[in-house]
Amino acid sequence: QVQLVETGGGLVQAGGSLRLSCAASGRTFSGYTMGWFRQAPGKEREFVAAINWSGGSTYYGDSVKGRFTISRDNVKNTVYLQMNSLSPEDTAAYYCAAGVIYSAYNYVQKRLYNYWGQGTQVTVSS
Repeated sequence: QVQLVETGGGLVQAGGSLRLSCAASGRTFSGYTMGWFRQAPGKEREFVAAINWSGGSTYYGDSVKGRFTISRDNVKNTVYLQMNSLSPEDTAAYYCAAGVIYSAYNYVQKRLYNYWGQGTQVTVSS
């Protein structure tokens, strides 16, 4: 069992930045691939970013490449999502997820993530 808690969401102006944090429980945190997904009202949950267990490999959805950065601190059992150059299109509930995923091409598949946080709302105004 893994518990995930997201923080850092809020209201921000277009062009601004936010940093989301996801704190995980358990000593086995370092063994999980960590991902961020987002979901706007009426839309499917969308892949945003993922990072492997060592932090050496990252992967981003096309819509956020060059603007968002995922990182992790295995000592603190925390994964981060730095979001820059935000636009209203980024408005959504953002969810942290954890799973044991061995292949990079599987990072985008939400069904492979076993644990999910409660979500944190990000709203970007124009």
